[in-house]
Amino acid sequence: MAVGRPEAGLTTRAGRSDGSGTVTTPKLKIKAAAAQEVCALYEVSPEAQQHLAAKMPPLDFVAALTAARLLRDAVDFLAHALPKREAVWWSGLCAREVLPQNAPPKLMAAVQAAEAWVYRPTEENRRKAQQSAKAIAESHPAQWAAMGAFWSGGSMAPPDVPEVKPPEQATARAVAGAIVMAATGDPVQADERFARFLNYGIDIANGGTGRPAAKA
Repeated sequence: MAVGRPEAGLTTRAGRSDGSGTVTTPKLKIKAAAAQEVCALYEVSPEAQQHLAAKMPPLDFVAALTAARLLRDAVDFLAHALPKREAVWWSGLCAREVLPQNAPPKLMAAVQAAEAWVYRPTEENRRKAQQSAKAIAESHPAQWAAMGAFWSGGSMAPPDVPEVKPPEQATARAVAGAIVMAATGDPVQADERFARFLNYGIDIANGGTGRPAAKA
């Protein structure tokens, strides 16, 4: 099967016109009004910066990066733009999709722990996500999805010692790492996976579930 260009079929906005030609998205999850606000949160690559315009809507920047084939940059930006729960959900979807049929139970447990934290972002579920990630010996998207949940807040230290807060952007970095790893795990399918995974993230940003459509 031929691999299409990642920007093919990429949907960046969902919504309606307000009569002035501007598309509005009432359910948009990204709180930043402009991509520059998100870019201020982390180190954006020089290549990505070349496509950043003043007052550019965040999802327009994602589309520009994708069209320029800067796929990792697009994932990195969207991981920082989404709220933490939505970002972790996105990484869990992508990690779940690349699990082999006979995946070790520890991998599935990590994805489920990340999802459980999204549904109920309690301290108990955050700690369970950490434990599930620690049970995985080798780096895997499922592991980083779970770590994204653990690094969402609270303390990185054990419960009985002084608090050590995670870096504010730790969840975004874990999420981006999980999705890039999931996309590039099979080089032959990398472009197709990037396109699919970015569409999941954009759907989540627009207030959707990000879940892939049922296969015919």
